[in-house]
Amino acid sequence: MSATDAMTLRRLLANAPKRWGHWGADDEIGALNYLTPDEVKRGLATVRDGRTFTLGVPIGSPEGDAVFPGRWPAKHFMVADKAGFENGHWHPLPGGLEFADDYVTGFAQAGTHCDALGHMWFDDTLWNGFPASSTNGGMTTAGIMPIAERGIVGRGVLLDIARFRGKPVLDRAETFSHHDLMDCARAQGVEILPRSILLIRTGWVGALAAGQQSVGNNYWEPGLTFSLDLVRWFDAMQVPCLVTDTLANETTYDPETGLMLVLHAALMRNLGIVFTEMAALDRLAADCAADRRYEGFYCASPTKVSKGTGGSTNPVFIK
Repeated sequence: MSATDAMTLRRLLANAPKRWGHWGADDEIGALNYLTPDEVKRGLATVRDGRTFTLGVPIGSPEGDAVFPGRWPAKHFMVADKAGFENGHWHPLPGGLEFADDYVTGFAQAGTHCDALGHMWFDDTLWNGFPASSTNGGMTTAGIMPIAERGIVGRGVLLDIARFRGKPVLDRAETFSHHDLMDCARAQGVEILPRSILLIRTGWVGALAAGQQSVGNNYWEPGLTFSLDLVRWFDAMQVPCLVTDTLANETTYDPETGLMLVLHAALMRNLGIVFTEMAALDRLAADCAADRRYEGFYCASPTKVSKGTGGSTNPVFIK
């Protein structure tokens, strides 16, 4: 980031709310503190039929996984298979059992995943005032482990912005605001209650998987765009977790300033809102459109990566 960009970001966020110290000087889970036992029970109370929807995207797919620019897809290797036994590389276990084994390597921030609150920062300071130097060699503060140990459980609300706008998928760089979220909720007949986990569908991950969109050097996703009013709304609504079907949970570049991923600073770093990215929401959205029920019980926990910046997750939404 250039010095000019850094000054612009500081200016944008100068009057934005910040929740540092709100849950104590050592807090590493931020807005997940809003998900009290009562909120868990509120989520459970939305379940009527017991139908489940898993929201994770496949990784290591033969077609290639969509990943944010600068990363590369997960790689999947078979370590043991039937061919290995046939050529004598492996031998049956005593009693005759054979086995298959495999190995997967890739970015913690690839596939459907949660970001640690310390995943992104500016001015050498992470969430809650932790120093950026605490990331050296691994996340010793504000990493993914505290989030993984807590879990993300509560009332989920799906906001199908793409369908609300009459599209299968939003256009490149198309933006929307919290006002659009509220309008979408009213059109769907669902209430965005305080402390709801927000799931926002743009159709983007589905379009990437279908080859209708692609990731390149000029990649520019649709999504939420920064305003002070939007940040204040998220703070007032005590949103614990933001889940989207895009690679970065917000439009890639702020259309007014050209700054990149401003809401990672305003919502994640400053308010402690946990970001869950690359969720597969198309099947859930189709079901919600069919029965006109857009709320349910949301339950997820990222992989417990020691000192990790993030962790893969396969959230479950139950209606």
